[in-house]
Amino acid sequence: MQTLYTLVVIVQVLSALTIIGLVLLQHGKGADMGASFGSGASGSLFGATGSSNFMSRATGVAAAIFFAATLGLAVFSSTRKASVGVMDGVTVVKPAASASATAAPASAPAATEAAAASASASGQAGQIPK
Repeated sequence: MQTLYTLVVIVQVLSALTIIGLVLLQHGKGADMGASFGSGASGSLFGATGSSNFMSRATGVAAAIFFAATLGLAVFSSTRKASVGVMDGVTVVKPAASASATAAPASAPAATEAAAASASASGQAGQIPK
C-alpha cells in the first residue's frame, strides 16, 4: 500500500511539473498576431494553429491527471492509519492513595446529597434555614 501511495505522489509531482512547463511554453494572445503575418509558424512541427491546440490539449490532459492524483491521495489519506508517536506505547501508572484519603471526600458529597433530599421531601427546598 505504501508503494502505491508513493507512486501516486510521484505521478502528481510529475503532472504538476508538466502543467508548469506547458503553460510557460504556450504563446499568449499577442503572439498570434505575429504568426498571422508570416513569422514562420506555418512551417513548424504542428502547423499554423496546431501547436496551440496541441499545447492546450496536453495541458488539459496533465490537469486531469493532476486532479485524479489529488483525489487518489485524498482517498489514501482517509484510509491510512495515523502514525505512531513516541508516547503511544507508554502507560501511565498512578500511585495508589491511602484508603482514608479517598474515603473522606467521597462521603462528604453523599451526606450533602442526603440532607438535600430530606429537605426537598419535607417541602422546605429553596428556603433559607434560620
